[in-house]
Amino acid sequence: MNKKAVIFDLDGTLLNTLEDLTDSTNYALEKFNYPTKTVVQVRNYVGNGVAKLIERAIPDGLNNSKFSDIENTFKKHYKNNMYNKTKPYDGILEMLEKIKKSGLKIAVVSNKFDEAVKELCKTYFAGLTDFCAGENEAAGIRKKPAPDTVIKVLKEFKLNPEDAVYVGDSEVDIQTAQNSKMDCISVLWGFKDEDFLLEHGASHIIKTPDEIFKYL
Repeated sequence: MNKKAVIFDLDGTLLNTLEDLTDSTNYALEKFNYPTKTVVQVRNYVGNGVAKLIERAIPDGLNNSKFSDIENTFKKHYKNNMYNKTKPYDGILEMLEKIKKSGLKIAVVSNKFDEAVKELCKTYFAGLTDFCAGENEAAGIRKKPAPDTVIKVLKEFKLNPEDAVYVGDSEVDIQTAQNSKMDCISVLWGFKDEDFLLEHGASHIIKTPDEIFKYL
């Protein structure tokens, strides 16, 4: 590949956020007297944004009359607790530094709500990213796997789809790359396993962050 930019997913790709996501999910569930969830269950719920996480975690999903209250409770708790156990995966910072030094642009496009994405990137990846954005459907920007935010990144960088590669850990990321007409690298240290990724169309799979340079 001869790329000029790398666009990353956040949760399960750059940051291991699973325990903090689980804690905030269970905090919200307990507040409304619903059964709590295991880390494994929450791992299967994430990837499509907070609303979908809550929909999957509560009885009756979107039809639950308390849905919005539970979602807001989650967001408020998460904003105050998203640094408790979250950390970059091993080798991520070194990989980002190497990409940065090589002159490539680095972006983060996530389905996590936009405020949290920007804060997490500022905290963990200060000076390493050129663009960070999360879910912002209230502004008319569709979340992944729609290509809206990726297209915004490309316009910001003045690049074409073939100039960039998307890196993520889930089927949502594979679909996002396909919808954006760009190559995709799937990672194995995140929230989905190899068989699952292959079943959902993964074409390039890496086991360690440093392997990304084989494709750049």
